[in-house]
Amino acid sequence: QYVKPQDWNALLADPDVVVIDTRNDYEVAIGTFKGAVNPDIKTFTELPAWLDAQPALQGGKKPKVAMFCTGGIRCEKSTALMKMRGFDEVYHLEGGILKYLEEVPLEQSTWEGDCFVFDERVSVGHGLVPGTHELCRSCRWPLRQTAKASPHYVKGVSCAHCHEQPTSEEKEGLGESQRQGEKRRKATHLN
Repeated sequence: QYVKPQDWNALLADPDVVVIDTRNDYEVAIGTFKGAVNPDIKTFTELPAWLDAQPALQGGKKPKVAMFCTGGIRCEKSTALMKMRGFDEVYHLEGGILKYLEEVPLEQSTWEGDCFVFDERVSVGHGLVPGTHELCRSCRWPLRQTAKASPHYVKGVSCAHCHEQPTSEEKEGLGESQRQGEKRRKATHLN
């Protein structure tokens, strides 16, 4: 059942509703709805296994479930999965978080933080105003401005989330890619 953004807060206020964020861990890390369950998944394909491991969602009377994602596509898949598993009352935010942030005024919002987006903006807030996050070009983790103060942050090479993953050769290659990209951007900017 689709829930319009302006009706979403009322659904979330229902104590009998389990609210599940269907997005990946790096997306949830920068923002989610107050009280939402974070499955802490690296990819959406891990969601079915996470659901199987939740005792509160197995057997007996199935709770009402509300699910949300960035734009609504993952919710189509996740709500279909819940229906196949015997959940009768499954809701999802129509138009996803982006529609909610576009239509629901900040003073009425239950959204906390920014919403990760899959473009150069990296994140947006209410009114779809671009956020302040930057993407780690090595691991693609969204970084707050404070994360760039980490001794593990090297622009284009590593951040606190991935500094141990790339080999020294890979770091060298990432560094060279970063330098070449900056060179191209500077040349384009000067023309």
